[in-house]
Parts: sequence; structure tokens; C-alpha cells
Amino acid sequence: MAITAAIHHVTRYKYARPVSLSPHLIRLRPAPHCRTPVVSYSLKVRPEGHFLNWQQDPHGNYIARAVFPEKVSEFSVEVDLVARLEVYNPFDFFLEESAEHWPFAYDDQTRGELMAYLKPPVETGPLFDEFVRGIDQTKRQTIDFFVDLNQRLEKEVKYLVRMEPGVQTPEETLALRSGSCRDSAWLMVNILRSLGIAARFVSGYLIQLTSDVPSLDGPSGPEKDFTDLHAWAEAFVPGAGWIGLDATSGLLAAEGHLPVACTPTPPTAAPIAGALEPVESTFEFEMEVTRVAEAPRVTKPYSDEAWDRLNALGLAVDERLDMNDVRLTMGGEPTFVSIDNRDAAEWNTAAVGKHKRRLCSALLMRLREKWAPGGYLHFGQGKWYPGESLPRWSFTCYWRKDGVPIWRDPRWMADLDSDENFTTADAEAFLKYLAGRLEVSPQHVMPAFEDIAYALWKEQQLPDNVEPEDNRLKDPEER
Repeated sequence: MAITAAIHHVTRYKYARPVSLSPHLIRLRPAPHCRTPVVSYSLKVRPEGHFLNWQQDPHGNYIARAVFPEKVSEFSVEVDLVARLEVYNPFDFFLEESAEHWPFAYDDQTRGELMAYLKPPVETGPLFDEFVRGIDQTKRQTIDFFVDLNQRLEKEVKYLVRMEPGVQTPEETLALRSGSCRDSAWLMVNILRSLGIAARFVSGYLIQLTSDVPSLDGPSGPEKDFTDLHAWAEAFVPGAGWIGLDATSGLLAAEGHLPVACTPTPPTAAPIAGALEPVESTFEFEMEVTRVAEAPRVTKPYSDEAWDRLNALGLAVDERLDMNDVRLTMGGEPTFVSIDNRDAAEWNTAAVGKHKRRLCSALLMRLREKWAPGGYLHFGQGKWYPGESLPRWSFTCYWRKDGVPIWRDPRWMADLDSDENFTTADAEAFLKYLAGRLEVSPQHVMPAFEDIAYALWKEQQLPDNVEPEDNRLKDPEER
């Protein structure tokens, strides 16, 4: 589900006296390759009376160039944008065969196009050289290499808010073992270039929304919705293109990262750049994010009031449908996915799997305990879809609305985790006993066998080039 969020960002400078400003370059508009959809965007520059025109730099970033013909006592930039935060998988890409494993090399044409992002590291020293030498050069999956390097920087360089202007050199950041987001990003860029990987410095907006529920397998994120100017690095990998690496968090850039400028060096990615006369000045900064719209979801469902309105509307629609004798049918059911190994085939494409039956049984037991303590369970046959050799299984819980229990002792319910190996003789004995309790003659309990005549008929339908001996009956699916 997408959440629509609005960013309000104001940067304001006040001067002790009227001063002349050089043309100012403003890089605060999401870049063309920003994957997060930006629904609307506005830029307001004050004071009035300036000239503003939009440009694109050599790297494709948007730049607003503001010219001030008169002296000013105040200069401010106000950005309002609305973005749809649609979750996407930052690992959703394919790599060229030549780049599937690290180390890899660019072909001559690609290398020539990336020269601006392959420049040698700047202002390095013994700490930087030692760090690079310590990087594992053994062959492995390329994405594993990037993830490991990104997480290593996150662990070894402590993040801090640094108000001083400029960016630390890679050597300074490694010596201090701390830095702002721009320092970690610039360090990452230089490490990648030292390894022959094209890398660029990225400045942009970071949006972090508080989680609906606490995380079960990691940090839950910020306690309240948050946005700020941020910096990270991007590496170029053939097939995938530019991959965002946020060394501050150790994560790949995702829907919350909105790049505004991607350049070979930090100065050309500065949000606002320009010159003015020497003068005493003050600086003000405002930044906030607001949720504009969000759809209900499992972790944040409709409120009771919203349900009342929905039910009232539904009843009104039903009345009109009945009045016009319109009849509707609808099918479907909720789907549950295991929190462990959620990408396995059994939770996405396959009808059955190694863990599905056991986990579904456990879930059914928990649902019975909460909603139907006196209910009984039925483990039986479900839908049989076209093209599938066998029907799906179906687990069902039945209970009485008046609370009278149907099944009193849960000890006698089937346990799918049991290691007991029941035989056909056990099944026969149980059915005969059940028949007796139901006052049905045990003679009506009869064994069932495979239809040999049907199997012979099927073998007669085999093509001429298939022998009956090659019938693949050892395959459980074929049987």
C-alpha cells in the first residue's frame, strides 16, 4: 500500500544590511531518475523581483538558477512536494553476466562513458589504504559484496550531526571513525573508485515514516515521521544501472530516498550554492513531513467509525440492488504468508510445500483458541483447480454461535506434528469403530483400490514413442 506524504522545506537567510547576491544555483528538485513518484512540486524563492530559470547540469540533475538584480536583506527558498511512497524492492534488478560476480570490470565503451565517476580517490592516506587492502577480493556474488561493504561502513563509522560546512576527506572520516551522512557517502564513493567501480555522490531528501507495529526481526525505525536532507552514494553495475548505497544506515536506497543531485563530487551536489558580500547573517531552517493520504492495511485497518460509514453505504447499495433485482456473486479468501522464508515457492506459487501444512495447522489451532474454544476442526479436501492432479487440502473450524461447545477435549484433535506412523490397518480399525458408534454396520466399511482397468486404458493412450515401462509411476505427482 502506498502512503502519500508531503514535504515542506524552508531555508532562510537574513542579512544585517542589504547585500548583493551572485546568481544562486538551487538543487532541490527530485532528479529525473528518482524512483519514488513525485505527484506535485513547487519552488518559491524570495524576495520577489528575481529572475528564475530551470536548467539541467551535465549529469541530468535539475537546477533552478536565480538572479537578483537588486540588493536584498533576506533570501529564502521554500520547497513543497508530494510523493507517493510505494514500497519497492531495492534488489529488484538483473546483472549482466559479466558483472554477476565480484570482482568485475567494465567494457571499454562503458568505462569511457563513466570516466567522470572513476576518478582516483582524493586526499587518501595510510588509514584509507589499509581499509581498501582489507576488503575481501575473493570471487562472490556482486550484490553480496555491496551489502557487506555498506554494512561494514555503517558499523565502523559512527553517524553524527555535524554543522560545520564542507565534507571530511576519507582519511579524516576513518581517523575520527565518525561523520555526517555526507562524510560517509564521500568515503563510500572513494572506496568504490579505488576498486575500479564507478561511483557518484548523491544529495536528496530522506523520508522515514514510523512503523504501524513494532518490527519482529529488527529495529522498528523512527518513533515519529521524519524527513531531512540526506546524502548517500550510488555505484554503477552493468545490468542494474545505478544502485543506491546508504552507508549511514547500512541499507540500499529505497522508496524513502529521493535524490535531487547526483554528481562526481560533493560541491556540485550542494542544495544551494552562490556568493554574496561579506555581511553578518542568520540562518533558519524548517523541515516537516505530513501524511496526506494512506490506504487502510493489515497493520493499520479502518477505525470503527470508518467501518460504520462503510457498512451504512453497503446497506444502501444493497437496497438499490435488491430494488432493481441485481444479483451478485463474489469469491476469494484472505491469504497468509509465513514470516520465515516468505519468498519460498510454497508461499507464492506452489500449491503445497514443506512447511505450509504444519504452519497452517498451528495457525488454525491459535484461531480456534481465540475465537471458537468449543469448536471442532476438520482436515479435508478443498478446491480442485484445473490442471492440478490433486485437490488442495482445506482446514476448517466449526462452532456454535450460542457458545455451546461442540468439541470439548482438544487432546483428541489431529496433530500434524506427530511422528506416529499410522497404517491402513489403523485406518480400518478406526472406521469400523466409528461406524459402530454411529450405529452403522461395520460391513459398510470397504477398502478402495486403484482402478487397474483405468490405468490400462490410460497406457493405451500413450504416444507410439512412449513405452509403458517408462510411465514415471515412481513420481508422486504422476501417481
